[in-house]
Amino acid sequence: MPKEKIVLSWSGGKDSSFSLHTLRIQNKYDIRYLLTTVTRDYGRISMHGVRENLLLEQAKRASIESDIAYISKGSNNEEYEKVISTKIEKYKREGISRIAFGDLFLEDIRKYREKKMSNTGVKCIFPIWGENTTKLAHDFIKAGFKAIICTVDPRKLGKENAGREFDEAFLDSIPTEVDPCGENGEFHTFVYDGPIFNRSIPVRKGETVLRDNFYFTDILLEE
Repeated sequence: MPKEKIVLSWSGGKDSSFSLHTLRIQNKYDIRYLLTTVTRDYGRISMHGVRENLLLEQAKRASIESDIAYISKGSNNEEYEKVISTKIEKYKREGISRIAFGDLFLEDIRKYREKKMSNTGVKCIFPIWGENTTKLAHDFIKAGFKAIICTVDPRKLGKENAGREFDEAFLDSIPTEVDPCGENGEFHTFVYDGPIFNRSIPVRKGETVLRDNFYFTDILLEE
């Protein structure tokens, strides 16, 4: 029997990466696309600030086609939902029946996604939903993943954490009120190595800047 075709919502960070890892272990689905929202004006992954060329390198090394949903800077929900709606119609024409998200425990986000998909014929799945985030963070590292902290919310975590490796030393150093997976938006990551890739992505860290009240560390592809 052919596997059910799905799309994975992809941010380039650890939660979507571990979701892909989990889906491959389950071996129930044919993952056709990694769907990522990119701010057209900057050529960067929305919220994470990661360059588009790094997103394409991730998809290439994961052997899954990247599908980019472009939005404008300052985009509102209406624009975002219109762009995603166009993608969903495309997926339906291709026989894709589900979209997977790497959410962990935020009920309002899950309900929002399920509500928006409820009348499309495409169902939501959440491969790592409800996992203990402390355990998940350590399991991510033990599985051989490597990631860089690319975005930090200075209201919740110090600037010095931008550009750090997401490793045991980082987990040991964060305040107890910070979720180990950054599920409350404390930080975001870029994954450059791990069992989902056929080879690691050579990267170097650029400058860290404060923009829109977040610290972003530029991550550059090594030529």
